[in-house]
Amino acid sequence: MPSPQQARAQASAITSGKAGQDTEVSPTAQLRTLFDRPRLSPGQRRIAQYLIEHIAEAAFLSITDLADRVGVSQPSVTRFASAVGFSGYPALREKLQSITLGTRTGAPAEEIRGNELQAAVDAEIENLENLRRDFADADRVIEAGRRLSASTPLTVLGLRISVSLAEYFAYAARRIHPDVRLVTRGGSVAYDALLQSREAGGTWVLAFSMPRHAQETLTAVRVARSAGLKVALITDLALGPLVDEADVTFATGTGSRLVFDSYAAPGVMCAALLQAMTDADPERTQARLDEYEHVADEHQFFLRD
Repeated sequence: MPSPQQARAQASAITSGKAGQDTEVSPTAQLRTLFDRPRLSPGQRRIAQYLIEHIAEAAFLSITDLADRVGVSQPSVTRFASAVGFSGYPALREKLQSITLGTRTGAPAEEIRGNELQAAVDAEIENLENLRRDFADADRVIEAGRRLSASTPLTVLGLRISVSLAEYFAYAARRIHPDVRLVTRGGSVAYDALLQSREAGGTWVLAFSMPRHAQETLTAVRVARSAGLKVALITDLALGPLVDEADVTFATGTGSRLVFDSYAAPGVMCAALLQAMTDADPERTQARLDEYEHVADEHQFFLRD
């Protein structure tokens, strides 16, 4: 399976018109490729977006002027230049000028912004296509779902930006599992929850770690392992300390073309694991779903069509 970085490069090639034909690469497409780094902070992505949308002008700005236009500090611009592979802002500006002077004028700002959003969708489509190829062999997902279903209690861990995915999974899992414990705070709060889950008979933790990966997530996963819990991990990483600590890892690409990441593929991964959990114990699943629907109707949880 292509890495998330390779997937994004392929999507960029398609967006810029390089797929299947030899065409001139626009300044916008060149900058997207240059700045396509999943570890850029939201502030750094703001700088990247400004440069993409104002390339003809921005290529000749001083570091002071660029910082003022974006609304960041000068050190932030310097760190951005380093993050995208340059020795400093002068080297980055030289590259921007060569792109601007070496190609025809790009599209208007309105069209560039639209294309940037389309490029973000294209990258997510590529992530989903990679996930579809992974699902050709569904045994790992089925086995993980069976083990998560059998763990009572089942702990779901998601800190910082990963909270939303953890909350979604836990909300749905509670419909089909008798004891799901959601952990969204790090430090001693997470440690207490993990230790209590193990003492109560839990055997597995499902952990989420999305960019930018939190140090406290790694610490919590290590606490879980030291307590005797096994860890299933959903992340965008294929290698690294978090993956080393996990018993099973599902690596799915995230969308990193906008200021904040999007999670189309991790969301589908969540739904697939939930499906595997329902199939692991169909009688319990049906009984719990029926009881929930009865309570929902009795108390009118939902609007009627």
